[in-house]
Amino acid sequence: MRAIRNRNTKPEILVRKLLHSRGFRFRLNVKTLPAKPDIVFPKYRAVILVNGCFWHGHDCPVFRWPKTRTEFWKEKITGNQQRDKRNLMNLQAAGWRVLTLWECALGGAIQIAFGYYCRPD
Repeated sequence: MRAIRNRNTKPEILVRKLLHSRGFRFRLNVKTLPAKPDIVFPKYRAVILVNGCFWHGHDCPVFRWPKTRTEFWKEKITGNQQRDKRNLMNLQAAGWRVLTLWECALGGAIQIAFGYYCRPD
């Protein structure tokens, strides 16, 4: 798990490149906001969270529960989901607009840009 990154993932980089090429300027991982959002637009009071389907337990074909250490993973992923809900509510309460992008939604674009795609078996 040491190799798992929490920033500068391929989906994040893809979204950032797209936004930057369209002329948007933004900040990255602002520590003063709840959840340290991946992309922050202070001018528009908007944030984008780029979530991986596995780590955030997205209900999609890409996500599958691991077959080993199931108790640990269920606790870990449900904890992540609860934290995501809490952070979302805190951001909205502070007046921020929030967009959550899922890894699976970017699948085709990631495949084109980076040459891979997580497919379910």
